Amino acid sequence: MTDEQSNKPGIGATLNRRTVCKMGLATGLAVPVTALGQPPNRARPQAGDTLVFEDGPHTGETVRPELLTLDQKPVAALARDPETNVLRDGSRLNRVMITRIDPARLTEEFRINAAEGVIAYSAVCTHTGCDVINWDDERQRMACPCHESQFDIYDGAKVVGGPAPRPLAMLPLYVEEGIVKVAGAFSGRVGFTQQF
Repeated sequence: MTDEQSNKPGIGATLNRRTVCKMGLATGLAVPVTALGQPPNRARPQAGDTLVFEDGPHTGETVRPELLTLDQKPVAALARDPETNVLRDGSRLNRVMITRIDPARLTEEFRINAAEGVIAYSAVCTHTGCDVINWDDERQRMACPCHESQFDIYDGAKVVGGPAPRPLAMLPLYVEEGIVKVAGAFSGRVGFTQQF
């Protein structure tokens, strides 16, 4: 084998870092296409799913606006398929933090995603993927405990402090027969982008 041949990817070729990265990128792009056969509990929240409290005093109960105190610290919730009862708990990227706010304080652009004041944002920080579980009660902001990124819940979870590069993804909601349901896909990318 010549030196020129050993630098080309293929059988018996030496894989360098660039080739491995390209292969990873190609595989990463192919995953969403092949993910169609994934288990239902790993699928992202779907339109029509109901929200269920993941923790707190109402763990396991269906989310209803009256079960949330106005301007309370957000609590974790997951989507559940109402037809199969499958809880979408197979990926931490499905977890959302919910609270109820005065919808008049929500930036007009994002009001369409709220349901009777209930809002839901991805629980995964866009910086390094930590869970956004802290709450600045005085400023009414969600906060990440890892690197102190802060997110304005009244303005689409816009970053207002810390190193997070983009807002948290918002999950659009609606209320049907008193139950909070998912109106559509996350608006924005869920999770973090690895930085090199």
